[in-house]
Amino acid sequence: MSLVWLWAKKIKNAGVVDVFWALNFPVITLITFFLSEGFEPRKILSCGMFLLAELRLGVHLWQRVIGHLSEEEGRYQQLRKEWGDKAERNFFVFFQFQAISNVILAIPFFIITANTSQSMSWLEYIGAGIWVIAFFGEMIADRQLAEFKKDPGNKGKVCDTGLWYYSRHPNYFLEWLTWIAYFVFALASPWGIVAIISPALILYLLTRVTGVPNNEEQNLRSKPVAYKKYQDTTSAFFPWSKKDSSGAK
Repeated sequence: MSLVWLWAKKIKNAGVVDVFWALNFPVITLITFFLSEGFEPRKILSCGMFLLAELRLGVHLWQRVIGHLSEEEGRYQQLRKEWGDKAERNFFVFFQFQAISNVILAIPFFIITANTSQSMSWLEYIGAGIWVIAFFGEMIADRQLAEFKKDPGNKGKVCDTGLWYYSRHPNYFLEWLTWIAYFVFALASPWGIVAIISPALILYLLTRVTGVPNNEEQNLRSKPVAYKKYQDTTSAFFPWSKKDSSGAK
């Protein structure tokens, strides 16, 4: 991530951190898989889930960010303005925090791949089932938003169709749900309860730090009237029924 920061500094685009944050996980997954001594089928299933999910996210972010390297995303532009002369120093710290979070979030897989039990638990199958729902749901949400943005007639409008009708950030919710799946999967292993740190940290990051807050601020700057109306009627994170502008369901 230090090398990524040097590149980001050179091209004046801190948004590349999102891409490499996601792509760090496949590296951790492969290292964990080959160095751990757990039950092979369990390792293949759990690491396969993690590898597939993070590669998909990494490729999605690569297409979104790398395709527009000359234009930094609005939330990072805003941070650059707020930090002023300290921007590059603060971005370096931010990049390192992202690297540390990669390792902390991978705790469920350290636990799962160390489990030498020769039989699979029903908790592991439930975790895998939750993962399937979350994985395909997030893929659908990302595709719905991409298709909405492709239509020139939607410029200045807010995507409130499909999964975006029920949540202002269904992609974030479903990303969090994949981490819930990993936690449930890990519960079948010794010390699996420790894996709660991953969905808890992801929930905090998405709802309080880099996810929802930054995205909401950017949307309010770019389309204040339309997005304020969207905020008044649609759940911020958890999918829920619509409300009218007075707050009634």
